[in-house]
Amino acid sequence: MALLDVRNLNIYTSDNKHLVKDVSFFVEEGECLAVVGESGSGKTLTALSLMNLLGEGLRVGGGDKADKPGVRHEQKESKRQAGDGHAAGGDASVYFNGTEILGLEGAAMRRLRGKDMAMIFQEPATALNPVMRCGAQVAEVFTIHTRLGRAEIKRRVLALFERVKLPDPARVWKAYPHELSGGQRQRVMIAMALALKPKLLIADEPTTALDVTVQAEILDLVREIRTEMGMAMLWITHDFGVVRALADRVMVMEHGVVRETGAVADVLAHPKDAYTKRLLSATLELKPVEAKAAITAPLHETVLSAENLSLFYEKKGGILGFKAQPVWALHDVSLTLGRGEILGVVGESGSGKSTLARVLTRLSRPTKPMGGHAVPSPHVVILGREILDLKGRELRAARRGMQMVFQDPSASLNPKMTIFDSIAEGVRAWAPRGRAAALPDGLPTSKDALRAYVEGLLAEVGLPADVTHRLPSQLSGGQKQRVAIARALALKPEILVCDEAVSALDVSVQSQILALLKKLQTERGLSMIFITHDLRVVSHLCDRVLVMQNGSVVETGPVASVLGAPREAYTQRLVSAVV
Repeated sequence: MALLDVRNLNIYTSDNKHLVKDVSFFVEEGECLAVVGESGSGKTLTALSLMNLLGEGLRVGGGDKADKPGVRHEQKESKRQAGDGHAAGGDASVYFNGTEILGLEGAAMRRLRGKDMAMIFQEPATALNPVMRCGAQVAEVFTIHTRLGRAEIKRRVLALFERVKLPDPARVWKAYPHELSGGQRQRVMIAMALALKPKLLIADEPTTALDVTVQAEILDLVREIRTEMGMAMLWITHDFGVVRALADRVMVMEHGVVRETGAVADVLAHPKDAYTKRLLSATLELKPVEAKAAITAPLHETVLSAENLSLFYEKKGGILGFKAQPVWALHDVSLTLGRGEILGVVGESGSGKSTLARVLTRLSRPTKPMGGHAVPSPHVVILGREILDLKGRELRAARRGMQMVFQDPSASLNPKMTIFDSIAEGVRAWAPRGRAAALPDGLPTSKDALRAYVEGLLAEVGLPADVTHRLPSQLSGGQKQRVAIARALALKPEILVCDEAVSALDVSVQSQILALLKKLQTERGLSMIFITHDLRVVSHLCDRVLVMQNGSVVETGPVASVLGAPREAYTQRLVSAVV
C-alpha cells in the first residue's frame, strides 16, 4: 500500500473554472516523487490541497462537478487500483497511510500537519513570521503537538538547527527572519518541517530563490535527512537538474493535467509526451562551448570600458551610531566590452552584479577618492565618451547608447500604461511637446511613423501588433519580457545591459528569450552585458565571463576556459554546484 494515494483530484474556482483535472498519483514510503511543470501547471495547487491549504474561492471536487470545500469524499476500496491507473471522472480521494484525509478540518487536520505530513514553501521570507524569533517559531511545533517542557523544547530546537547545519544555533534561536540569509531562512523552514519526523515531506520549489551553491547545499542536506529518517517526499520544481539529483520518479504537469509519469531515468532519457520533450529540449545544461572567433582575435573596437569602480555604504554601529568599516558593494572593478560581444557577469546574491549594472548605466554613482578611503579615480567610457561627470541633456544622450532590461518585467513596466505607450515613451522623451526636430536620426518623427515603428519593434521581438492596446497584466511573463526588450531597443542602443533578464521565466520561455537575444545580437550587432547567477545560461549565450564575489572580480576570461578549467576556488565552487 502506498503511503500517499491521490485519485481523481480536481480543483475548481468558485465559478467552476477547472484548474486541476483528474490528477492521480502515489508516493511510496521512503520514495521521492518530483512534480515538474511550468507556471500555471497546477503543481502548487495540488500540493496545497493535500494539506487543506487552498485559498478562499478554491475547492476540491470529483471529475464531474465541483463539490463544496471541506466535504469528505467516500470511495470504495474496489475502485482503487495499483500504480497510477484509475477510473477518470470518479470521486476525488486522498489516502494517507491507508486513511482518507480529503476534507479533514479542524483538530484532525492540525494533528496531521506537522506530525505526519509537513510542507516547505518556496519563499521562507514570507512563510516565516517576520516579528517572531526563529527559535520560537520552530518551538511552536512542539508546543502544539507535544507536552514537552520549555527546556526540552529548546534543546530539541537547537539540535534541529545543528542538524540542518545552521551556523551558531544559539544565535539563530534569538534571530528574526530578516537577520538571516535566504539559505539560512530555508534551513529554519526545513528544521520546522522535520521537527516531528513526518512520514511525508512536501516541498514547493524550496531552492528556486537560492544561489546555486546554497541550492546544492540544501539538496545535499535533504538527501542526507531523507536517508537518515526514511522519509517520503513530494518535491515540486521546474528544474530537471533538481529532479535528476533528488527524485526516484517524476510526474509532469501542464495546465492542470498529468502528461507523463515514470522513473526519472526513463522519463529524462525517453520522454513519451510532446510537452515533456519540449521541456527537456528547453532545459540548459552546463556545456562550455569553444570560444567564438570574435573573441579569439583581438577586438577591433571597445564600446565600453570601466576602470576602478568602487561603491561603499557607511554602516552605522552601536546605539550612538558610530561609523563602522565601509561595506563595499563594489571594490575596484574594471572591465571592457567589445563590439558585438556578450559579456556574462556571474556571482551569488550580494556579489555586486546588479550594483555594477546600476553604476555602468549611471543609475548609481561610484565612490570617488575622498578622505579616509583610498579609492582610485573611477572611469566609465561608453562609445568613446566618459559619462561619470555628465549631466542633463548630455547624460540623456549617452544613456541612449546603452539601455537596460530588468529582471522582473511586471515591476519594470508601468501597470497603467498600454504596451504602445510603454515602448513609445522613450522616443517621445526625445521630442517633448511635439518637437520632432529634436529626435536623433533614425527615430520616427510623426504619430503614424511612431505607431509603425513600435509595431516593427514588436514584430522583431516576436509579438503581434494587436498587443499595443493591452496592459501588462493582460500578457504572460514571457510576453512582458519581450515588451521590455522592445522598449530597450526603441532608442537604437548599441549596448544592452540585461540584469537577470530570464531568471523569473519558465524554462521553455527562458529558452525562447535567450534565442531572441542571440538573434538581436547577430542582426543588430549589439554588445551585451548579461548578468545572471545561472552558469548554464552563460555557457550557452556569452563570449566572455566575469566572476564576482563580495563586490570584487575574482576571475575573468573566455567562457570555455573559465567554466571548463576555472582557476579560482570560488569559481570552482560555483561550477561544481550546478545540478
